[in-house]
Amino acid sequence: MTLEVLSARPEPRTHPTPVVLVHGAWHGAWCWNEGFAQRLAARGVEVHALSLRGHGDSPNPKSLRRTSIADYVDDVREVVGSLPAPPVLVGHSMGGFVVQHYLAAGHPAAGGVLMASVPPTGVIPTTLRIARRHPGAFLLANLSLRLWPIVATPALAKDALFGDDTDDGRVAAHHARLGDESYRAYLEMMFRRPRPDRVTVPMLVMGAGRDRIFTVEEVEATARAYGTSAVIFPEMAHDMMLEPGWEQVADAVVDWMGDLGL
Repeated sequence: MTLEVLSARPEPRTHPTPVVLVHGAWHGAWCWNEGFAQRLAARGVEVHALSLRGHGDSPNPKSLRRTSIADYVDDVREVVGSLPAPPVLVGHSMGGFVVQHYLAAGHPAAGGVLMASVPPTGVIPTTLRIARRHPGAFLLANLSLRLWPIVATPALAKDALFGDDTDDGRVAAHHARLGDESYRAYLEMMFRRPRPDRVTVPMLVMGAGRDRIFTVEEVEATARAYGTSAVIFPEMAHDMMLEPGWEQVADAVVDWMGDLGL
């Protein structure tokens, strides 16, 4: 299967380790291509942003509703297998959950970065928060077995993904590029937990202080599970690669890689 991969290869390349960017629910490779990937490349990092199957311009041999986390892990394996060296994997939200399962299975990687990631303990608390905040959208999502109702309008997408002071025009432009998400993957994010104890590569865990999807406390618990401390960006909301201040997040990734000689 040929996946959509948006790549940036800098000249000169000052970091020996490439980076693979794994998007979250509703998104595609495009979300990294609004500046984040280019920022990494400008600092000498080779970058590859993939669209998971059924997202962006990546095909899906089966229905999105039945697509599993294991399918998404296979997509990451396909992209990593095309690279000359094991990369640092950067996963946002659901993509972070995919990265955790990939790493726990012992697949090749030089390191992992979790950005506003699904915690190893899953999304049951998140589910309850969404149900309380938007009961109508939550009910429709479960009746239709689709996650689209959670972000079906720019207002809903802003509430879930962006800060209150994020420009409405930018939110509308990003909302127009969102797509549906696998209901099966959502169920697996509740019950199919990764194994942090099996991950042996260095990890960077980052979160957003104004995130309505995953709380700071959940991000800090994720960091503890991986034997590290969380880096929190207090003024940001969930979509850390698109929110104002995303440059600081990209720089934090490159600085961490530099400290490790990656």
